[in-house]
Amino acid sequence: MLVGKYQNSIDAKGRMIVPAKFRDELGQKCIVSKAIDKCLEIHPMSEWERFMEKLSKLPTADPKARQLARHFYASAVEGEIDKQGRLTLPQELREYANIGKDLVTVGSYEKIEVWSKEEWDSSENTKEMDPSQLAESMMNYDF
Repeated sequence: MLVGKYQNSIDAKGRMIVPAKFRDELGQKCIVSKAIDKCLEIHPMSEWERFMEKLSKLPTADPKARQLARHFYASAVEGEIDKQGRLTLPQELREYANIGKDLVTVGSYEKIEVWSKEEWDSSENTKEMDPSQLAESMMNYDF
C-alpha cells in the first residue's frame, strides 16, 4: 500500500529520488503518466496493467471515451528506478505538471502522485477539511 507524503527535489538530469518506502511496492520498472490533476502518477506495472484493462473496455464509438483513453495512453512512459533509487521524469511530463526543482510525493494507495511543490501548496490538497465536511463526504461515499 502506497501512503504518506514526502518532500524531495529533482536533479539537473530530471531525476527524482523515489522515497524508500515506495520502492519495494513499485519494483524496478514502473509507468509514469499524466494524472487528472496537475500532477504526475507513478504506477507499479501490475496496477498499470489493471488500469489499461479498464481503459480498453471503454466504448470505442464514444468520442469522449477515446479522448480519455488517449490522455493516458499517449502520456505513459515506462520508467526504471536505478540502484540509487532515482527515476527520470521526462521533460514533457515535468512541463505538464509544472515541475521545477522541489517536489511533493504523495502515496495514493495503488499509485504515487508527484506534484510540483508550488502546485501542491496552491491546491486544495493543503487545506484541512472541516470535521463535519469530512464526515459528510465519508457518508456520501459509503464509509
